[in-house]
Amino acid sequence: MTKKVILGIDRLSEFKFLFKDKKVGLVTNPTGVNSKLVSTIDLLAKSTNLTALYSPEHGVRGNIQAGEKVEAYIDNKTGVKVWTLYGKTKKPTKEMLADIDILAFDIQDAGSRLYTYLYTMAYCMQACKEFDKEIIVFDRPNPVGGAVVEGNLVKEDYTSFIGLYPIPYRYALTIGEVAMFFNTEFGINAELQVIKMEHWLRDMYYDNTNLQWIMPSPNMPTIDTTILYNATCIFEGTNISEGRGTTKPFEIVGAPWLDAEKLAIILNGKNLEGVHFRPIYFTPTFSKQEGKLCKGVQLHIIDRDKIQPVRIALHLLKEIKEQDLDQFEFSAPYTPKGRPMIDYNTGSNIVRTTNFDAEELYAQWENENIEYKNIKQKYHLY
Repeated sequence: MTKKVILGIDRLSEFKFLFKDKKVGLVTNPTGVNSKLVSTIDLLAKSTNLTALYSPEHGVRGNIQAGEKVEAYIDNKTGVKVWTLYGKTKKPTKEMLADIDILAFDIQDAGSRLYTYLYTMAYCMQACKEFDKEIIVFDRPNPVGGAVVEGNLVKEDYTSFIGLYPIPYRYALTIGEVAMFFNTEFGINAELQVIKMEHWLRDMYYDNTNLQWIMPSPNMPTIDTTILYNATCIFEGTNISEGRGTTKPFEIVGAPWLDAEKLAIILNGKNLEGVHFRPIYFTPTFSKQEGKLCKGVQLHIIDRDKIQPVRIALHLLKEIKEQDLDQFEFSAPYTPKGRPMIDYNTGSNIVRTTNFDAEELYAQWENENIEYKNIKQKYHLY
């Protein structure tokens, strides 16, 4: 039987000396729990001098709705001030860090470069370097494993909060390893310490760890969702529903004008490994295409060790777009000077501006990550 993974936060008692006589800040959210599901906030409040909390999107206890901007507030349970790192201020300011000596980070990521928690951590590391604070990362599993790398690197002019640095979609590092990678490869040079896990192996998916899955965000309910996220999140930059507002976010895609049966036949005919496409009809209760009957496909994982979500993304987008070029739209930029969302998502403008061949572009993208695969091994803790 596989040994239960011991999380970084489970080893707090071994590393209490790091927090001795220090004022401690904590970046966390509801995924910040130990293996017994006790909140990291409560653990640090009990065993250290916890003086400040910092929240990504959704709040430190998950009490903030998606996209809602919140100013600083007081955590009801601990009485500690909570600073938000989602909205206007993504990087902690001098004022935000004034009351701490050391900043701890404990958040479960989703294993995709599109997930913003990576960059919340990076901005915290930058701020700690700038204002002479230590940073400690409690390590956690990469839910889609640490063995398989997939996808292209973000081009220099296309960096954003869903791709701050040139890493692949599927980067195959734990959150602690990412911290080390960012710190050295991108010259942050913060005073960083990672508290390692025990018993985690690189070929583990999250459900191999014998740990409970806590949703890292409201639309990431299962392990299957994390696997398929890199296949369907590309549609966030379009008018196609990626399943938000349904019980299967990121597992289904569709729009009112698509031919579900035809789309499934074409996609299954491509013999993409590890996945089957089933025609589906659904009506989102919120988000894109709200209240409209959508026709599309559900992605069923047949073999997760063979599935290539980024490859699937390119084929899905290509076929859905070509079903009706007049109805399909890429989303407009959020700001007058910004780029369309799809460019930030894919790390360049190639998908939006060219009539790409999915297989050729995928091969090109895989060539881009060869050097990354070699470099990342320097930061393997497991």
